[in-house]
Amino acid sequence: MSWEEILASTAFQMSLLMFVALAGYLIAYRVNQSAVVGIIVMGILVGPSLLKWITYGDFVKSLAHLGAIVLLFTIGLEFNIRDIWKVRYVIIALVGVLVPAFSGYFLAKAFDFDFKASVFIGTALTATSIAITANVLKEMGKLQTDAARAIIAAAVIDDILALLVLSFSEGLVSGDLSAVTIVITLAKAVGFIVAGIILGKLVFSRLLLRLDRTNMVSKFPECIFLFTIMVAFLYAMVAEIVNLSAIVGSFLAGTSFAGVKLPRGAAAFREGAEHLQIIFASIFFVSLGVIMDLHAVSPGVLWFVLALTAVAILTKVIGCGLPAFFQRMSIRNSLIVGVGMVPRGEVAMIVALIGLSQELISQSAYTALILMSLLTTIIPPLILRNLLFKKREEKTDGAH
Repeated sequence: MSWEEILASTAFQMSLLMFVALAGYLIAYRVNQSAVVGIIVMGILVGPSLLKWITYGDFVKSLAHLGAIVLLFTIGLEFNIRDIWKVRYVIIALVGVLVPAFSGYFLAKAFDFDFKASVFIGTALTATSIAITANVLKEMGKLQTDAARAIIAAAVIDDILALLVLSFSEGLVSGDLSAVTIVITLAKAVGFIVAGIILGKLVFSRLLLRLDRTNMVSKFPECIFLFTIMVAFLYAMVAEIVNLSAIVGSFLAGTSFAGVKLPRGAAAFREGAEHLQIIFASIFFVSLGVIMDLHAVSPGVLWFVLALTAVAILTKVIGCGLPAFFQRMSIRNSLIVGVGMVPRGEVAMIVALIGLSQELISQSAYTALILMSLLTTIIPPLILRNLLFKKREEKTDGAH
């Protein structure tokens, strides 16, 4: 076996990805930061930007996709799906989409981008990556707080709204804008979520309980885990068919099994999900760093990246934080909601790729959007961990 074949082998690539993730954990531990930040930084280090050990090829891309699906499935297991339908979360998501969309458009125009590119740049700013913030909140043990529930519910709604904005933008720049197309897109998205919730609660969760009572599970408790993961990937596939993000599908699958009491298979179920998440979610976070190539950043693009990132952060903090505050959330919780909605992550990257493939944005605009996505992924965990939640913990400690 040649050296090139060894380097290209699946075993070596997996070992290297695990090494990078482990090094990310070490960095995060040393500087007392979220593991997400450490792993992404390591992804940048070993990717095309510096060492060039790993490229964003089909292998890494596929594993990263699996990682995002598994991560959101485990997050869904701790979430009450009824929270999605609260009017206040819909308002937070709606304002948090409109403010970034218009701000991104006018910023792009100010930097002399044409109409089509400006529309797509504004569209990329509407997205929210639920995977990043949800993982940080889970890591900090804050997933059951009011602010966390608001972030996750609004982010799921955000995904639907971002899909509508993308459909609107594609129609607008192509001249084929149709109210019928937008209505169909909305109907498919809402229909999938409603059907997914009903099937999950009335069919799959009951099947899970029946399976747990069988003698087979007494002997092979891991069957419970296999069944739930099967449903998670089924939901993810259907979500992609209706043009929603796969992670919304896996999240809904997770919520279907939230609160289900399993006398026999509970331990195998929880442990299996957690262990699978540790492996594949780590690869997902590594991939976010690997996808960035800093060599593509020219001085001219850099100024736009800085302005775009500032607008991306401020428009979510204001667009989501203010509606939260006006609905009687505290200033601190409103800031947590605003900052928690900032990460654009892989969602904005997908929008940027669509714009590039359809020749609606230039390579420089694409690079700027990828960099913005990366920066808005790294910065919020730092703010949440070191400012907003840290102050709350210090106040709690002082009370004792």
